[in-house]
Amino acid sequence: MFDLQHKVALVTGASRGLGWAMAQSLAQAGAHVVLNARDRQAIDTRVAELHAQGLSGEAAAFDVTDTAAAEACIGSIMARHGRLDILVANAGINHRAPIAEFDMADFQRVMNTNLTSVWVLCRAATRVMAPARHGRIILIGSISAMNARSTISAYVASKGAVHALTKQLAVELASAEITVNCIAPGFFATEMNTPLLQNGEFNDWVCQRTPAGRWGQLKEIGPAAVFLASDEASYISGLIMTVDGGFTAAM
Repeated sequence: MFDLQHKVALVTGASRGLGWAMAQSLAQAGAHVVLNARDRQAIDTRVAELHAQGLSGEAAAFDVTDTAAAEACIGSIMARHGRLDILVANAGINHRAPIAEFDMADFQRVMNTNLTSVWVLCRAATRVMAPARHGRIILIGSISAMNARSTISAYVASKGAVHALTKQLAVELASAEITVNCIAPGFFATEMNTPLLQNGEFNDWVCQRTPAGRWGQLKEIGPAAVFLASDEASYISGLIMTVDGGFTAAM
């Protein structure tokens, strides 16, 4: 079960954090994984790590907010492999500021990365998945779209939209046998969350507020992506899957 042999996957934001963890898990399940990030050196290093483990992968260095580059990447994958089975649209950023002090340029930058680029990639992926009548699209949302926090209005808005887009595309693409699901991570120890991890008061709050009593570990996100990418998940679509140690289930 959950065998991804002969599948081709694209994972954006795969040079670190959750993206890298999910890329590794997909590769370990047998997929050939195209790793994306803006930093060519960083992504080449990650591909080398996969190869050292006997896993299959290649690099695709581009900025997800560059529509032409994103579409060209999908075209290049099709030209080399003749298929794209899995898209994990993971690349995302955050910006923290009270809304009264939030600069419009920062708001737009977050929305372009977290939402617009996701829509663009979904459109490009659909154009090649639909004729094949097979596809797995996995978007990355956030529990912040369900339980908001102050100072991250752009992030919450973008992830809330990703959750809505998941359901809309699940309905639209079901007839083409493309599933669309969303993983909503809780508090994971990633580079993006470094400021929070270094805040002793906030760290204590996360551990006390989360029923599991701790932050998520990177190895705990990948299996969710593998499951949703697998043939066994063929009748699951429109799901917002929380991976949060029980955070959103607790009062």
